[in-house]
Amino acid sequence: MPRRYEAVYIFDSTLEDTAIQEKLGRFHAMLGAGDTLNVDHWGRRQLAYSIGPRDNGYYAIARFEAEPAVLPEYERALKLDDGVVRYLVALHEHEVGAPPMSEEEMAAGRTARSADDDDDED
Repeated sequence: MPRRYEAVYIFDSTLEDTAIQEKLGRFHAMLGAGDTLNVDHWGRRQLAYSIGPRDNGYYAIARFEAEPAVLPEYERALKLDDGVVRYLVALHEHEVGAPPMSEEEMAAGRTARSADDDDDED
C-alpha cells in the first residue's frame, strides 16, 4: 500500500537548473510516483550554516506517494549523488498549520476572543 511522503532536497547551488531538473526526474522515476508527485522549487538560498565549503544551496520540496519498499534504493541514489548536499525524507501525514475550521467554529472563536478582550480592560 503506497504511503504519502515529503522529501526536502538541498542541491549544490553551482548546478544548472537543467541539471537539477534532470536529477529530480531520475530520483522520482525510481519511486514510480507518477501523477501523485508535486514539486515546489524554492530556488537558491543561503544555508543556515555552512556545509563543507558551501554557504548556499538550491532547495526543492517534493510530495509523493510511493511504496515503502522502494525507499532504500531511492535514498541510496541520493547519498551517492555528489550534487545532493543534504536531503530528508519523511512521512507526510498532514499539511502544516492548524486544521481547517468550519464557519461555526470560527464564529464561536471570535465570540470567545472578544469576551476575553473585554475582561482584560478591567
